[in-house]
Parts: sequence; C-alpha cells; structure tokens
Amino acid sequence: MSHPPGLDLDQLRAHLDRERPGLVGGPLTARLIEGGRSNLTYLVGDGTTQWVVRRPPLGHVLATAHDMKREHRVIAALHTTDVPVPEPILLCEDDAVLGAPFYVMEFVDGTPYRTAEQLAPLGPERTRAAVLGLVDTLVDLHAVDPAKVGLGDFGRPEGFLERQLRRWGKQLDASRNRDLPGIDELQAALGRALPDSPAPTIVHGDYRLDNVLVRQDPDGVDRIKAILDWEMSTLGDPMTDLGLLVMYSTDLGLTESPVSTTATAAGHPDPAELIERYAARSGRDVSAIAWYTAFAWFKLAVILEGIHYRYTLGQTVGAGFDRIGELVPVFIEHGLTTLKAPQEG
Repeated sequence: MSHPPGLDLDQLRAHLDRERPGLVGGPLTARLIEGGRSNLTYLVGDGTTQWVVRRPPLGHVLATAHDMKREHRVIAALHTTDVPVPEPILLCEDDAVLGAPFYVMEFVDGTPYRTAEQLAPLGPERTRAAVLGLVDTLVDLHAVDPAKVGLGDFGRPEGFLERQLRRWGKQLDASRNRDLPGIDELQAALGRALPDSPAPTIVHGDYRLDNVLVRQDPDGVDRIKAILDWEMSTLGDPMTDLGLLVMYSTDLGLTESPVSTTATAAGHPDPAELIERYAARSGRDVSAIAWYTAFAWFKLAVILEGIHYRYTLGQTVGAGFDRIGELVPVFIEHGLTTLKAPQEG
C-alpha cells in the first residue's frame, strides 16, 4: 500500500469504517493530485468507487487560511442548491487520524481548464459555451440566500471591501524587499474610490475556469459539474468574484507567462461580454466593475510579489519561480490603467 505524503491510508480506512460503515469495499489506493502551499488534494479509491480527500498543507499552517470545517460547511450547504459542488461525505476534525483536520467528498469527473492550449481542442464554440457557463454558474451562486442554507453567519459583510484592501496591503508590506513603482499609488487610489457594496452574497474568493470542473454532456454542451477550492469563501461583495473573473479573462500580452490564463483561446468571450452577461442574468449594477477588476490586479500583484520574495529567500521549489518577479509590474500597470479608464474615457 502506497501512502502519499500527509495521507496514512490505514488510518483513513479505519476512520471511514468507524464513521461510515460499508462505504469502502476494498483496499484503498491514493495519489496526490494537488500539492504545495494550498490545501492538499488526494484521489482515493477502493477499486470500485473514488473519493477526494482534502487536508491542509504539511508543516506550519495558519488555521484561518486552511480551515477544513469551513470548506466542508459551504460545500454541504450549497449541495442542497442548484450550485454544482461535490457531495460531502465526511468531516474529521480529529488531528489524531491524519495529523490535521480533513474532509472526504465525492469524486466528480471533469476537467479544470488552466490554459488556452488546454482549451484549444474544444474549438471556439465549445470554449465560448464553457466560459459563458462559468458566468451563469457564478450568477447562480450569488443568487443563493445565505440564511436559507445555514450560512447567515459565514462572514462579516459590513466593511468587507475596506478589510480586503487592508488585508492585502498588509500582505504587501510583509513581502517588501524591492521598489515597485505604482503599487502604493494603486493601493491609495483603490482606497479613495471604494464603491458601495451591493447586498452580500456567498463569495467564492478565487472564481476562475481552473477552479471548476467542466464536462461535455451527451447533448454536446460543456457544463460546469463542480466548483472547487472554497478555502477563500465567505459572505461579502459579489462583485469581487466578477472582478477576479474579468481579470483572469484579460490577455496579459505575454508569451509563456507562468501565470495561467485562458483569455487567448479561440472563442473565449472578452471581458465586456462576461460583464454584460452577468449584469443581464443577475440584475445587479455592474457600473463599478473597473474598481473590482483593478482590485483583482492589485491582489494578484501582491500574491505574486509574495511568491517572488520567497523565491529570493530560496523558499520555493520547482520551475518558473524565477520569472514571477518580472510579472508583478505588469499586474500593477493593468491595475492602474483599469482604475483610471472610467475617468479618462
């Protein structure tokens, strides 16, 4: 029996047999399908059925950043709605089983499209349908009444944008080791132009095409089968999800970028069409979308600068990290341009 790092299959099997007798029918096998700084994701099977196990990364963990109970809670709540999420099977908060809290959910067959190259075999029409489906599913998520699914206390919507901007400003300060022209200007401009948030909704926090599973149905339509990676979800301003989606749907104008984007795929709708579709289907006012998109550029600039900072300290493993630093000014410039565009237009 092969035990992937962080997953003792003997312990897992014993726990599942205690808590869900009859669920597992044969010897368990597993492989790690996602690893690194984010939560670890394993595909586990007994020869007949497959499940997915999620646990925090190995080593030192900030509890608030890798909260298994929180992820499990939002998936369990949304599984009663039309929002596509995997069925939750079990939550374990006892560190004695795997060394950290974890949860088990159903395995959903589908593809997380991360690059334009991966989308290319679909062709323009299927690519367009998949990306527009991403917007429609976001509208469905934002239409869920948090209180009706038991998530009325899932976050603190009051002052959400101020806290978000402050949080990412602190993250920036923690990674400062070089001059970044424009980053302080962008942060200050965002602070001066904070929009009034609409009524709060469940917010995913990292909504993009490679955080959903897409599968073609027998009718030939590519549909979203599951939204994944709920670790940043909360109650807050739904426009932050749309702004991030718009940012990820913008062509960076770079070749071989280490930051994945599907924007250059043939048939991919442009940001304006995504915004219009969201507005038409949700009925929400999207007039302040430039702010939310600029905030998304700022947030990603801060994240990338943090990765670059760790790279300079020799704390990253793998390829591509040497090019992250040169991307940060590109994201800053996009943020400044996006924020100024309405005033200049």
